[in-house]
Amino acid sequence: MADDRGPMITAKLTDGPMSGATTDVPAVEGRPPKTIDVDGPDNATSRYCLADWEQTGHSAVYTFLYEV
Repeated sequence: MADDRGPMITAKLTDGPMSGATTDVPAVEGRPPKTIDVDGPDNATSRYCLADWEQTGHSAVYTFLYEV
């Protein structure tokens, strides 16, 4: 996938307030970003980080860090 921001990665959120959701995020130098901020219900923003440093394919698994 790609849009005007370049290649996209599907982020799979495994826990926290957005558990089970997915979102598309721009790749950074062809890799998933280390952290992402995700807007959730009630105007809350949650920060997620890569669950594992080694990811393959066009998706990556992220785990909840904290609310921003």
